[in-house]
Amino acid sequence: MSGAYPPEVVAELERMVIAALPRWSLSPRTDVSVLNLSENATFALSDPDDGRELVLRVHRVGYSSAGEIRSELAWIEALKMDRVVDTATPVAGRDGELLQTLASVTGAPSRHAVAFARLPGAAPDPGGDMARWFDRLGEVTARMHAHSRGWPLPPGFRRKRWDLDSMVGPAAFWGSWRDAIGLTPAGSTIIEAALRLIERRLARYGSRPDRFGLVHADLHLANLLVHDSQLRIIDFDDCGFSWFMYDFATAVSFIEHQPNVPELLAAWIEGYRRVALLSDDDLAEIPTFVILRRILLSAWFASHSEVPMAQQMGESYTDGTVELAEQLLSGTFL
Repeated sequence: MSGAYPPEVVAELERMVIAALPRWSLSPRTDVSVLNLSENATFALSDPDDGRELVLRVHRVGYSSAGEIRSELAWIEALKMDRVVDTATPVAGRDGELLQTLASVTGAPSRHAVAFARLPGAAPDPGGDMARWFDRLGEVTARMHAHSRGWPLPPGFRRKRWDLDSMVGPAAFWGSWRDAIGLTPAGSTIIEAALRLIERRLARYGSRPDRFGLVHADLHLANLLVHDSQLRIIDFDDCGFSWFMYDFATAVSFIEHQPNVPELLAAWIEGYRRVALLSDDDLAEIPTFVILRRILLSAWFASHSEVPMAQQMGESYTDGTVELAEQLLSGTFL
């Protein structure tokens, strides 16, 4: 998947988006700007004629099928209907369909696309009162988990399964962790040992329904919106079936090494426990999931080397992954 967003591809995507504006009844004067290039390409759409502000997610080719995207949208709509979480509302096209397909006039692959109402707010300030927001996040996460356990899946519901095999196995969704940028043979040996420990621990922990189910799976800071006193959750693109405690690990993505992570974990636990129980076994495996997620993200950087964050953090992030894996092995992490 490397090289997915060179300038000529971004320019082509912008042309596809502009050509598709009438599908959402947006005027030709709508301003189109790139918000983010990551797993998908995200565009801000601002129509001066009626003041509408949309976010258009243009999907990476081959990552999520139409059925998977429709299943994601079904869960979002159920969460909103049941007032479980405050998140962006998907916006249907003029044909009534939430999922649209953008065609290219130059022969480039067509792309799935979904529009969402743009919400006010910004990601939590890493230099601010992060514990406050992690307390709130714990509460919201517990509500999502409770909803997941009780929600009957619609017919044909399909989402990825985030287990050890799909994260770090031979056919991992995000590529091999062994390709991590700058990984040395010594570092590879340490990560291998950590993964053997993780495998033993998770085999003991198990994946029974009270521990494993439908989760957001990508609650990192960029997917949280703070506005006044409100915390909103966005971007369910990676939602799927995994361990419920994995959701905390995703919340500390890219900051796993920061000294305030124990404080954030304590706040998250306090918020979660206002809604649902956490067993000692659940708490004991949170460090396991954090390191598993860290290894997974090291693989993601390698397979998405065109993404700005991968270019900025790449090798140093891999070095940090090795250090944290050593801490897990020695029992000193979290």
